[in-house]
This record gives sequence, C-alpha cells and structure tokens, in this order.
Amino acid sequence: MSDITTESTTVSTVEPINQAEYTAITQGAALLARPDAGILRLTDADRHDLLQRMTTNNINVLRPGQSAVTVLTSPTARILYVFTVVARADDLILLPAPNQGATLARHLRSQIFFMDKVKVHDAGEQWARLRVMGAQAVEVLATLGLDAAALPQDGWTAKGELLVVAQPHYEVPGFELLVPRETIDAVTSTLTAAGATLIHDNTYHARRIELGRPAASTELVEAYTPLEVGLGWTCSENKGCYTGQEIIARQITYDKVTKSMVGLTGTAEMPPGSEVLVDGRAVGTVTSSTNSPALGTPVALAMVKRPHSTPATMVEVNGHAATVVAFPIVAL
Repeated sequence: MSDITTESTTVSTVEPINQAEYTAITQGAALLARPDAGILRLTDADRHDLLQRMTTNNINVLRPGQSAVTVLTSPTARILYVFTVVARADDLILLPAPNQGATLARHLRSQIFFMDKVKVHDAGEQWARLRVMGAQAVEVLATLGLDAAALPQDGWTAKGELLVVAQPHYEVPGFELLVPRETIDAVTSTLTAAGATLIHDNTYHARRIELGRPAASTELVEAYTPLEVGLGWTCSENKGCYTGQEIIARQITYDKVTKSMVGLTGTAEMPPGSEVLVDGRAVGTVTSSTNSPALGTPVALAMVKRPHSTPATMVEVNGHAATVVAFPIVAL
C-alpha cells in the first residue's frame, strides 16, 4: 500500500462511550435492558427434534439445567437466526436476538410437519429480558437469591419464575435474565441498588467489538456462514443431518472457509460498510465499529478474505491505515 493517511482530520460520528458505563461492564456490574428481545417456548413431545433437524447444535442431548447456542441456517449454510435454547423439564425456552422473536416463531411454525407434535408459543408477555455483565455480576445477582457462581458453562438456574442463564462465550460474557413482566421494575431496582449500572446499547456494542463477538444485523446475517463469523463451536460434527449441514461439513473437511471475521485497529474511524483494501484491492468489509475506550483509538470488526485475515496484516480503510489484530482486541 502507498499514500495512506495516518492521521484523521474528520469530525467523529461515533457516539461517545460513557466512561462510568464502560467501567461497569469491564470492572463492575453492568445491566442492559432488552425490551426488544423476544422469548419463545416450544412444547410437546417433538420439540427437541424440530430444532435438531433445523439447526447446527446437538439439541437432542440437552437436559434440564442446560442451554446451548444454535444457528438456524439456510440450505446454503447461510445464517438466518442465532438463538439460545434453554432446556427445562416440560419445554424449551428460546432466546432470539432483539427484534427477531416474531420472525423466528413464524419460521419455526412453517417447518412443523403434519405429524409433528410441537407447538411454538410467544412468551414475551410472561417474561422480559435483562443482561448482567462485568466482573461483579455474580455478586449483584446474589441479591436476587440467584447462585450464579455455581452455574456450569451454559447452565441455568431459577428462583420461582426468575431464570438466569450463564453465557461466557456468546455476546458480551455475562448472564441472561428472564424476569416476570410484573416484577421487572423491582428486579431492576434491586440490581442497581446492589451496584449494577444501567448501560446503553453503544457501551454494550463497544465492549462486544473489543472482545470480537458477532451480533445480529451486523455479522450474524445471511451473507455469512457460522464458521466465517467464528461460531464453529455451535456446529456439532456428530449429530447427523440438518439444514445446511453438508456445506458446513465441506467447509470444515476441505478447508473452504475463505473469509473470516477479524479485528481491526485503525488510525481513523472505520464506518460499517467501508471496504478493507490491500494494495488498492478490496479484500473485505467493515461490519461493526466503535472508538475503544481502553485503547483510545478506533476499532472494528470486519469480514476479510484470507490470507489477509492474518493478524498483523496492514490494510487500508477509507484512505487510512489499519491493522488486522487477533481477538480479543481488548482483553477481559
């Protein structure tokens, strides 16, 4: 590359991150309200089998007390929905991405065969969702009578109708809370009184970008496969067939993942949609970006073709120098 500007003179268009909120999500306890995040329930005898034949993870092995993140892919292995499945004795609770609950429910219902014994229910009137994150999340959850410290990876526990799921590997590490609608204000007040700080979406997204975690509407979209966005860990290799399985298996067996999600550190802002260039040739696209409070510089997630996805590769974004970096961009 040549003639790359190394200092930006443009006015920032990125919303500033509140330092108190960032400190909470990294060192304290952060609380994110999720009013647009739906909740679905699957009931009846074939509820596991429906998800088993449609999604990437091995849902049939889930037992009460366990959960799993799974991906519903198209026949060409493209991402349609990513959601968490929480196994209980009499149902499966599904936690879709914000604003995807209704469309996921319609999609699942469209795939129920005549002889299938499974029903899809909207549980959004029963529960609301909160996410608690940060180094002190366990301590503040204890004020609700929830022993989050004892939870195994992807395990869950409940106190009455209040349910908490441990999620160390999906989204910003933390705990997803399902709260009865009628108690949401009281639960929020209890958590904030215990030291949790309510945060805004931009603080949450800044931290997930620093950690290299993909999100719905940016990386978890139909343009990419689970392997390309780093969700290979949700793809079971021994569960048998599911929609898109053959293509995912070929990507693994024959090393056909030709692009992947990477981190970028830059010398100027890198708005989503910007091309990533090497020697004037487009090799990728920025999908999410922010100004890192920890580094004091712009950081981004981008989908980049190999071999340019290798850490330490120098690239160009909007005429400015940037560097491909390994995840996490900023460590926990």
